[in-house]
Amino acid sequence: MNITPIGERVLIKPAKEEDRTKGGIYLPESAKEEKKQGEVIAVGQYKDGKDLPLKKGDKVIYGGYSSDEVKIDGEKYLFVEFKDVLGKFA
Repeated sequence: MNITPIGERVLIKPAKEEDRTKGGIYLPESAKEEKKQGEVIAVGQYKDGKDLPLKKGDKVIYGGYSSDEVKIDGEKYLFVEFKDVLGKFA
């Protein structure tokens, strides 16, 4: 896959949802909360052509409600505005 986001966008692969709690209790689909974290797959650029301060492989936490979901090779990915990326972690 070779996709480059246009503008100040980031392509993220969302983290997998947990099937059960830490205590071992299985969660039904209706009780699962979507985690707002994932791995950066590709990064766009600022309007002036400078690179965004993220790179492929970074783990990020994101917010907002304006992401666009796409399926590529059966996997779910999100295009997220850079302004909605809250932070990165190790």
